[in-house]
Amino acid sequence: MNTRFVDTNVFLRFLTNDDPQKAKRAEVLFRKAVKGDITLTTSLLVFAEIIWTLESFYKLGKEEIASKVEKILNTPNLECPEAHLVLMALDLYVREKIDFIDAYHAYFLKDIAIKHIYTYDHRHVNRIPWLDIMEP
Repeated sequence: MNTRFVDTNVFLRFLTNDDPQKAKRAEVLFRKAVKGDITLTTSLLVFAEIIWTLESFYKLGKEEIASKVEKILNTPNLECPEAHLVLMALDLYVREKIDFIDAYHAYFLKDIAIKHIYTYDHRHVNRIPWLDIMEP
């Protein structure tokens, strides 16, 4: 079975139904994956784009965005190599009200056992207890 990559805009059409015809075709695609007829894959950057677009353009709240992204990640036969980090980052993103990318980096660093981070952005990173902030 061939694996196919799914880009951000397909997920966004499905999640927002802003173009009903494209949303319906995306739904058909995802149903094929759920049934095991195809395998889909996507990437961390797709999720970063989804979250950014739902926040900035569609003005959705963090909890609603996290719920939508979790549903995508739990779709059978949809793979994302970074899924475990995305799921943990979503929790931190909602709980600490920080940017998704900062939350992802926090768990990425924890995963590879790095606890020191060089940054000038203290406002979000200082909410992450396992990171030590340093400035260059």
